[in-house]
Amino acid sequence: MKFSVAILLVSSAVSMTSAFVPAYTRTSPFALKGGMSEDVGLPCEDDCAIEKYPNLPERIHPGVLSGQAMMDLLEHAKQNGYAIPAVNCVSSSGINACLEAARANDAPIIIQFSSGGSQFYGGKGLDNSGYRAAIAGAVSGAFHVRTMAEQYGVPVILHTDHCSKQLLPWVDGLIAASERYFESHGEPLFSSHMIDLSEEPLEENLEICKDYLKRMDKIGLLLEMELGITGGEEDGVDNSDRPIEDLYSKPEEIYQTYEELSKVSNKFTVAAAFGNVHGVYKPGNVKLEPEILNNAQEYITEKLGDKAPADKKPVMFVFHGGSGSDVSDIQKSLGYGVIKMNIDTDTQWSYWEGIKNFEAKYHDYLQGQIGNPEGEDKPNKKYYDPRECMRAAEVNTVKRLETAFADLKCQNILGLGQAEEAKNVLGPRRGGLPV
Repeated sequence: MKFSVAILLVSSAVSMTSAFVPAYTRTSPFALKGGMSEDVGLPCEDDCAIEKYPNLPERIHPGVLSGQAMMDLLEHAKQNGYAIPAVNCVSSSGINACLEAARANDAPIIIQFSSGGSQFYGGKGLDNSGYRAAIAGAVSGAFHVRTMAEQYGVPVILHTDHCSKQLLPWVDGLIAASERYFESHGEPLFSSHMIDLSEEPLEENLEICKDYLKRMDKIGLLLEMELGITGGEEDGVDNSDRPIEDLYSKPEEIYQTYEELSKVSNKFTVAAAFGNVHGVYKPGNVKLEPEILNNAQEYITEKLGDKAPADKKPVMFVFHGGSGSDVSDIQKSLGYGVIKMNIDTDTQWSYWEGIKNFEAKYHDYLQGQIGNPEGEDKPNKKYYDPRECMRAAEVNTVKRLETAFADLKCQNILGLGQAEEAKNVLGPRRGGLPV
């Protein structure tokens, strides 16, 4: 979800790092229990304070997950036939919309940053030499997610999206940030990172991914890797002219990947290609072949023999490029081990559409600071206050994400029931608008 609207400015939280000293001690690695809430002086209440979700394994808690808690959630998704929406964010406003949607749907969510989205989060006026702005922006966003996820009472996987070979210094900086955070907090700052070397030879792809997985596994980070090519265009990467065969992974390649990465750790997922395309297309124009995933699971299960898992789905798959896909294809893939689906294009539109509709509704109040249909001397401040159109964008995005949660069968997962209506949410001074 690339909320690329000029007014969505957020301040960097990188300078906050030194403020987060260990205010508590963990009894086991990678097991957060309300830590960030204690750090910022807002002890957990209500959903935030829950010790265990009624419907989930006991390790899963409100806030950012990593290590075994994260693996328990992903395994629960695979065993119960749902996938978690993974939404690209570029602003604190976008993050808050995701958290609100997750609680409204009684579900977990994955919040993720691309390199370009991370740079935007840090500010386009900041120099990005050596990916400094992208690293700072992602770290800033991570602290925002950590601070707010607990308050919303939902479990979150904090992820970074496509990282090609040339972008590896960006992820290097983020892993280093997690290693520093781990030293004082007993868990990584992030949950997982994607290394996308699908354009490189398979052997090179696997060797680099194995090296990263060795480093990441030590602190409970998960690796997402990509096989094959996701078509279309996203975040400046254009694969729209790639040969059609590149859009479909082979069972043998998926098995080779599973076999090699399993030698290092089980903390990995595979974004295999089965016709996925980034971008927006008319329904039916994207030719998905989810049976590719099923064939791969059967092939690997046969290879593993007695060592195969009971569910005969050894691989956790990730679904990229779902815009324009038939819901039936999406839901079919859930039965084949898809536990995460990326959402970007549709939530870009939903955010913009919220602003567009707000402007259309109040157009005559947005043409100047003074003067509207109620009188030439009437002020318009409460209409052009950026909080108003941004809130309209958030509300529209929450609505669109409800569709995504439903399509992915990811509703009523936590067992918390309907969220209580928020209190004391008055709009801008002198009265807000009903958005």
